[in-house]
Amino acid sequence: MKISLFITCLGDTMFPDLGETMAKIFTRLGHTVDFPEGQFCCGQISFNSGYMDDTRTVARATIDAFENSEVVVAPSGSCIGMIHHNYPALFKDDPVYAKKAKDLIDKSYEFTQFVVNVLKTPDLGARYQAKVTYHPSCHATRLLGLRDEPMAILENIQGLEILPLPEAHLCCGFGGTFSIKMPKISEAMVAEKAEHVLASGADILTGLDMGCLMNISGYMEKHGRSIPAMHVIQLLGKGM
Repeated sequence: MKISLFITCLGDTMFPDLGETMAKIFTRLGHTVDFPEGQFCCGQISFNSGYMDDTRTVARATIDAFENSEVVVAPSGSCIGMIHHNYPALFKDDPVYAKKAKDLIDKSYEFTQFVVNVLKTPDLGARYQAKVTYHPSCHATRLLGLRDEPMAILENIQGLEILPLPEAHLCCGFGGTFSIKMPKISEAMVAEKAEHVLASGADILTGLDMGCLMNISGYMEKHGRSIPAMHVIQLLGKGM
């Protein structure tokens, strides 16, 4: 397959190794990858702040960037969730872009969703000795319904011990602009999440969204109790 990488804002600006590792994994599996340079933000930040016209402008740019792609894969349940869940409402009065949005929805996937459900290869031959706990981010779990897919990949990494995360279903408090608009509530939520991560006994915190992992690990580091946070893709990169 020819796979177009949707790197996302956080991936592009702060965690470029995510995109590089995705490209290496897909290439090793025999696929070709490309990076449409017209890609932009999914629009979630402006959408969550109520700027619908600005969001439509950003969303159109994203749709146009991947119009000719065979399949689109991102290292983020949050960004793919934004496309799948909110683009239909954004373009309900625009028949041209409503159709284009549906086309993008039908061919876009979060990384573990694509590897497990489309490529049918949860075992990528990775080996990594560590104790990890998995944080199920809200958008990946609730908007995309991704529960078994990330666990299928983690369970196939030889040497990895997966420890349960207490109260795993609770939000980490990031929520993008939520953490800026309501910092006190956000901090209380991430403080609780950090306690649960530490209580798990894991050496590494893993998940599908770098926003959540950055929020949790940043709080723990600030309070001198940090453990490494690694995206599932980064774990695979180490193990492969």
